[in-house]
Amino acid sequence: MAEEETIVKKEPVEAVDLETRILELCKQNPDGVDDSAILVDMPQFDANQRVQAINRLLSTAKIDLLKSGNKLVYKLKDPSSASVVKGSDNQEKVVYQIIKEAGNRGIWIRDIRYQSNLLLTQVNKILKNLESKKLIKAVKSVAASKKKVYMLYELEPDRSVTGGAWYSDQDFESEFVEVLNQQCFKYLNEKAANARETLSTPIMQRNASFASSTDVWKYISELGISKVKLAVEDIETILDTLIYDGKVERSIVAGPCSSSGASGSITKLYRAIKPLIQPTGLTRMPCGTCPVFHLCSEDGVISPTSCIYMKEWLDY
Repeated sequence: MAEEETIVKKEPVEAVDLETRILELCKQNPDGVDDSAILVDMPQFDANQRVQAINRLLSTAKIDLLKSGNKLVYKLKDPSSASVVKGSDNQEKVVYQIIKEAGNRGIWIRDIRYQSNLLLTQVNKILKNLESKKLIKAVKSVAASKKKVYMLYELEPDRSVTGGAWYSDQDFESEFVEVLNQQCFKYLNEKAANARETLSTPIMQRNASFASSTDVWKYISELGISKVKLAVEDIETILDTLIYDGKVERSIVAGPCSSSGASGSITKLYRAIKPLIQPTGLTRMPCGTCPVFHLCSEDGVISPTSCIYMKEWLDY
């Protein structure tokens, strides 16, 4: 009787173990892991097994596929975004994650295309789908009026995108800024005048003429001249313009240090000042501050007759 041939059946490697290990690698590397890292960690699995495991993790929304530099990496899926983009395909999820990571500064379509490694037509289609689902929105940037940045629908755009209180529909509100400029100076000027009238010594007058940026902000807020909500930082921007105009000076006062040795808070104080002497006519005309004054001549490329700044000054 012939001996029966013994056949040793090879048990397939458990896919669950491979998926679990990939998830552990992603947890250990929050910035993501690439295929080479998975191969080094688990050389016993062949390429087909790794691809199947990764596809299952992607289809069950446990990991994300993102582009980092010139390579693709896998990152753990954010549970909150997994529920938000439920029903979307993998490409939509990748684009959504890229936009989410950009925060409230937004991201241009060119950068989305580069990071996702998708064609422009694909990116445009995905963006339209995400916009229709009210998951993202397009916002015009004051830095480049013809370009739009994309961010999550519920986010408030950063001031660097909208221009803050000084812009309305990407237009600089010069009149509004001028009104605030005048009112801030009026407040500081009246405070200085009141100090001179009520106090006797120069040092007391000087100290009493200072006002913090918070004081000026409260004054402007109570006037009700602004339709938009202004922050203290907005008022400090206006006060800076008064400093550049030579109408105001700033003094910084540091608060006491804490018991742990940490530095205290810093308070910015402002006061209206008067110039010691009136500026001469030369400093008021364009020639006095012109950086190419030494190149200007009657028959040269730069000349008084062709100077647009001289014409504007004379017209004024």
